[in-house]
Amino acid sequence: MNPYILSIMIFTLGLGTTMTFASSHWLLAWMGLEINTMAIIPLMAQQHHPRSVEATTKYFLTQATAAAMILFAGTTNAWMSGEWEIQNMNYPVPTTMMTMALALKIGLAPTHFWLPEVLQGLDLTTGLILSTWQKLAPFALLLQMPTNQNLLIILGLLSTLVGGWGGLNQTQLRKLLAYSSIAHLGWMILVMQFSPQLTTLALLIYMTMTFSAFMLMKMNNTTNIRSMSMAWAKNPALTMLAPLIMLSLGGLPPLTGFSPKWLILQELTKQELPLTATLAALTALLSLYFYLRISYALTLTISPNTQMNTSPWRLTTNQLSTPLSISSTMTMMMLPMTPTMLSMLSP
Repeated sequence: MNPYILSIMIFTLGLGTTMTFASSHWLLAWMGLEINTMAIIPLMAQQHHPRSVEATTKYFLTQATAAAMILFAGTTNAWMSGEWEIQNMNYPVPTTMMTMALALKIGLAPTHFWLPEVLQGLDLTTGLILSTWQKLAPFALLLQMPTNQNLLIILGLLSTLVGGWGGLNQTQLRKLLAYSSIAHLGWMILVMQFSPQLTTLALLIYMTMTFSAFMLMKMNNTTNIRSMSMAWAKNPALTMLAPLIMLSLGGLPPLTGFSPKWLILQELTKQELPLTATLAALTALLSLYFYLRISYALTLTISPNTQMNTSPWRLTTNQLSTPLSISSTMTMMMLPMTPTMLSMLSP
């Protein structure tokens, strides 16, 4: 892609998200989401490969459906209440419709069906944008609007279960990270009504960890577990740190990924929802299993199979190692800073 066009697309991505952040009117928020979607579609289709074109088409149809639902729910609320304000969703029908539309936008279960397929068809850079930046605008709207507590808990538990269960049998790393995204979003949605700043903290930590995982895949030029198991010959030091990144995504102490899960379980217990907290903790074990599979492949195996693709050590990489080193350090060592981060996010 032409560098000028690429810079315009990235600028427009930022513009759409910023517009949604700054708006208190449903029509302006919808416009920001649409600008965001239209900006990422050329980035998704730039490979001109049938898989990427298919993924782009699926993404466009899904996002168009979600955008139509958002516009319809906002119009219905305006018709019933006479107001377009995001905070004034006072009727259950448009509120439920809007929540489900935003859930479809970010890929929460049971509207998660598009995310693994779309992410599998994209290159790693666009997949990283889709997994991190594209979650910000819908989350900003979910945090602002009043929502049904029971609906959010159902969506959250279903997402943690589907995210853990769906990733068990996957060998493609992009699909694994898609199911990981669904599971992490479920944890954030569970606590959204009770502690918005905790949801924001969980989202920021998730974005840091996912950035590290995608940069690790880009550095090694790998997209499946079998080729990842050969990466030790190319970059032994990075291969040694990679399991820590994966286990941080799984939420093991003393890594950074443990802090949002720990605080969310604590908050759910405070809100007298022990059953919800127990179910969420049990579904986290499912996710932990497939992170352990990747860690095992990285550190304890040497693949005896003949590779169908070029071995990673034969490929030169032009990737900058500085972003990966910074994000990896944050992914592994930010647990002691959790109280400081929470106090910074608190109103």
